[in-house]
Amino acid sequence: MNRNNRIAAVLLAVLILLFGTGLTWRITHPEQTTEETEAEPPVEEIKIEPEIHTADIFLTGDGLIHGAIYKDAYRIGNGTYDFTGMVEPLRPIVEKYDLKYYNQESMLGGTDLGLYCYPLFNSPQEFGDAMVGLGFNLVSTANNHSLDMGETGIQRSLEYWNSKDGVINAGTYTSWEDQQALNVYEINGITYTFLSWTFSCNGFYPPEGKEYLVNLYPGREEEMLEQVRKADEISDVVIMAIHWGTEYVHEPNQEQRELAVKLAEAGADIIVGNHPHVIQPVEWIGDTIVFYAMGNMIAAQETAEKQTGMIAGLTITKTVDNGETTVTLSGLRTDLIYTYFANHINFRIYPYEELTDDILPGWEQIYEQQKGIIRMLDDSIPIGGV
Repeated sequence: MNRNNRIAAVLLAVLILLFGTGLTWRITHPEQTTEETEAEPPVEEIKIEPEIHTADIFLTGDGLIHGAIYKDAYRIGNGTYDFTGMVEPLRPIVEKYDLKYYNQESMLGGTDLGLYCYPLFNSPQEFGDAMVGLGFNLVSTANNHSLDMGETGIQRSLEYWNSKDGVINAGTYTSWEDQQALNVYEINGITYTFLSWTFSCNGFYPPEGKEYLVNLYPGREEEMLEQVRKADEISDVVIMAIHWGTEYVHEPNQEQRELAVKLAEAGADIIVGNHPHVIQPVEWIGDTIVFYAMGNMIAAQETAEKQTGMIAGLTITKTVDNGETTVTLSGLRTDLIYTYFANHINFRIYPYEELTDDILPGWEQIYEQQKGIIRMLDDSIPIGGV
């Protein structure tokens, strides 16, 4: 090979070497050509907002229908009973709430059984009509008058209440199956169980084998607490109505205080008590609210303290966040109502703030005294705004 040919061959080898190296460099190091590669967009994080459900509950005391009350409600023209005007002043308060509770102290066995008052009560079912007409949908029937008309009275009462759509009753039953069932209800996405028990039926007891007729807790306290525990497992909120305490005494007794702690530890969230026919204080036990006694909502018992009853409201909030559920009670508010009557006629319920001296002389002083009872155990309990 001559000299020129050798030079040409060397130049060709150099060109091949350079071309091959450049091609390899572009293939094996593509990251170096950043101008030719687009950056991937960042992954957008999706935030799930928590679900929030709320429901408001209203609570009041005994519907104790003495003879004077149903006689005042009697309409001579057609032989019926109309209690609407007596309870109507509660409507502007009650209609703001989702759940509305009261205790039906006298059995609503109806006129077919005969009407009776103290010491054995049986009342016209038209009183229930008036309460349902206001929107009441939680009714407790376990109290010391549950057996006043025996098994028949309970059957007639339950036939009445079970005919009312959307109204839930608890405390008396016609079978073991019904008594032991823990029914779960729902309001605004919040589940709840409603229970009712009493300490006494004034010396009366169900026939042997029919203890299901009334939830009497003496001798069955563990059964009652176990119902609360099971209800707590299956419901967001457990509402416990309980008849206890000492009549006409404003301070809860030792049994009430001790049993309230047991019920709270078992899982009761709202404990609403009655029997004393006067109001008793309110307190928190941990996250459980306890109303020891709401007093009379309506009755014909004289003296201002027996004609005074408590009303209360709470907001239940359920929050579901990232699969975790929390339930809280907030917005506690309490206040007082007064049952007016003169010469055992013209019965009518008034919120205390609507009273005048013509209705109740010295009402402002009485109001302050009764407020003090509400706050007897906790002076931070709010009053007003119900």
